[in-house]
Amino acid sequence: MASIVLRLIEMVKRKDGNLNPAIAVQALQGTLVILGYGAIFLNVIFFVWAMVGLARGGFKNVPRWLLLFNLVLFPVQIWYFFFANF
Repeated sequence: MASIVLRLIEMVKRKDGNLNPAIAVQALQGTLVILGYGAIFLNVIFFVWAMVGLARGGFKNVPRWLLLFNLVLFPVQIWYFFFANF
């Protein structure tokens, strides 16, 4: 989420002609961006784990809201990071 916010802030600044980064510390900004893209891969791992768990009849201790939230969030992540051209 932080990488999305940083991207939007920088796009607004660039439209105004300001090319300074949103966060002055480049290492912190890079870390947030990598974590944002890494969330997609963690979500894929979660879905594989969820499918295996559902096939075995498990998931007694995983809240249903967590499964539903990731199910909704995953297509949004795929669209935003791979198909949205900002």
